[in-house]
Amino acid sequence: MFPKRYWFVFLTYVLMLLVTAFVPVFIYFIFTVNVFEAALYTNVVGFIIGTIIVLWLMRKDIKEENNVSSLSAGQIIGWTALGVLLAWIVQIIAVNIEIELLGINPTSENTELIVELTKLNPIFFLIPAITAPILEELIFRKILFGTLYKKMNFFLAAIISSSIFGVLHMDLTHTLIYVSMGFVFAYIYVKTKRVIVPIFVHMTLNTVTVLGQIFIDPEQLEQIEKSMFIFFGG
Repeated sequence: MFPKRYWFVFLTYVLMLLVTAFVPVFIYFIFTVNVFEAALYTNVVGFIIGTIIVLWLMRKDIKEENNVSSLSAGQIIGWTALGVLLAWIVQIIAVNIEIELLGINPTSENTELIVELTKLNPIFFLIPAITAPILEELIFRKILFGTLYKKMNFFLAAIISSSIFGVLHMDLTHTLIYVSMGFVFAYIYVKTKRVIVPIFVHMTLNTVTVLGQIFIDPEQLEQIEKSMFIFFGG
């Protein structure tokens, strides 16, 4: 189903997740380093290396895509803006469903952890702002959704790829939000035929989410949350 290079991409991603999850614990117990600092630097190094390897493995795919679909800078900016707008709209709908129908607290532990690590050292911001969007869009949209979309309709391909995307964020109570965002990323990818566009959408959402959590006054942030407009990255 997948070319050999895609399996190497999956393997790289899984190994990266394992390393960033378990190496900080090892460092903490062996060297008694602060566990948050160990996690911060391990994740930054791991995501940068993982992104470089995946980009190298997919260099042929990216080149072919650029040759097939040509977009001007203005078109890329326009589609990115539309994607961000659509993502915020589906987030509002998903948050309303979670709060009103499912009784789920809108607070995201995943987002809170990212914000805390970024506050600890701004270098961590490289992950949500750059490396994670590149990795996730190449894997979940370019490879997974793109392959499934050749064999089934948009909805099925999007629900499968977006569900895996949501579950792997380890924020299961908010899976609906991640799945809805996955649908938007997939839609933008289909319309533009360029994975760089959902990458830019993803980068923008994550950047606004983290910076908003850091710099918006806590009282203002609480008012925003009460209005059910919750910033979620992916």
